[in-house]
Amino acid sequence: MVQLPVKGTQEYISLAPSKIIAVGLNYHAHVQESKVFDLKKLEVPSEPVLFAKTPNVLIGPDEPIVIPALLKEYHFDEPRIDHEAELAIIISKKCKHVTEQDALNYVLGYTCFNDVSQRNIQKSDASGWFRGKSFDTFGPIGPVIVPPHLLPDPQKLAISCRVNGKTTQVASTADMIFSIHKLISFISHNFTLEAGDIIATGTPSGVSPIKAGDEVEVEIEGIGILRNPVIEEIL
Repeated sequence: MVQLPVKGTQEYISLAPSKIIAVGLNYHAHVQESKVFDLKKLEVPSEPVLFAKTPNVLIGPDEPIVIPALLKEYHFDEPRIDHEAELAIIISKKCKHVTEQDALNYVLGYTCFNDVSQRNIQKSDASGWFRGKSFDTFGPIGPVIVPPHLLPDPQKLAISCRVNGKTTQVASTADMIFSIHKLISFISHNFTLEAGDIIATGTPSGVSPIKAGDEVEVEIEGIGILRNPVIEEIL
């Protein structure tokens, strides 16, 4: 569970989602760079590409992203863990079959998210992306939750990422292939969304490797900076 302050209030909200639904390949340039990862689905998708991250991934601002000790057992020639800066949506109330026109009525707020991804496992697991996306601490979130009335147009926000102060991702949420309205509606037609569920809306191009000793910063206009160090798990 992660507690985050609500911008403009004295309130804190505890995030304990029933599910985290993430969106892959939702920026045109990221579709192209995904060829590097050999993730097979390289065309611009005709509908949102969904995958799950389990709630154990969640950590708050300044908490460490932990590289699992398990990875050493695989002896990967080129082990790779990447950051992915994303805008996250937190759902306000239970909903199903939401229209695009009504979609924003089910948003509690917005925040930054880092969809940390272990690429070797993501490429090789027969079951797909599940394990490589869901190691403990692989979902930093924060630093605040911004209510919709303080962020009236979430589709026009600058989004960026820095590793050790060096900028690796720069884009705008305007560059999404599928809008926030479309994502909420599409997902709700597939699964019932519950209060507190999190939708991670995809990452722009520029994802890059992280390692122990790094510091990763995800910044979104109107929300702030989500900062997390990276460490190795020690058994």
